[in-house]
Amino acid sequence: MIGKTIAELRPGDRAEMARVVEEDDIASFIDAVGDLNPVHSDVAYAATTPFKSPIAPGLFTAGLISAVIGTWLPGPGAVYLSQSLKFVKPVRAGDTISARVDVLEVLVERNRARLQTVCVNQRGEEVLSGEAWVMPSKAPVFYEDRRGAGSLVALALGPWAMATQAARLWAALVTSAVRR
Repeated sequence: MIGKTIAELRPGDRAEMARVVEEDDIASFIDAVGDLNPVHSDVAYAATTPFKSPIAPGLFTAGLISAVIGTWLPGPGAVYLSQSLKFVKPVRAGDTISARVDVLEVLVERNRARLQTVCVNQRGEEVLSGEAWVMPSKAPVFYEDRRGAGSLVALALGPWAMATQAARLWAALVTSAVRR
């Protein structure tokens, strides 16, 4: 994949990607960042909230915007400088989220671009909106997607990863029981 340099960016340029949000994606994100808010993972607790069921952390959805910026527009080599976010609707496991980036302004002399950022669900409802400032690469950056090779490793190590996750969950359960 190759991104656009600051000289190649134009207002109106657009990139978009879609992803089905899986329960495992949400659980992995929660685990990675340590967001233990029960509204994201506890079905019984979430049922008592206005959401009525667990929702994905807002920054999980914002991460999809980051993926578009770092992968497609401007793409590899871009540096994310700032992001404003408005979380409009909840995202749940099973939703298909489309993340879109539109170039609003290009400041060649400052090597900056202002982007409109939006995520919508499978019903076309906006779930996130905002603006970002990025510093695109001044020179072309070619980056090969190496996930293909990595997925073979993941396949080979999959049983070990599952065993590790099971041990981690068991330890959390035991720790929780001991604290009571």
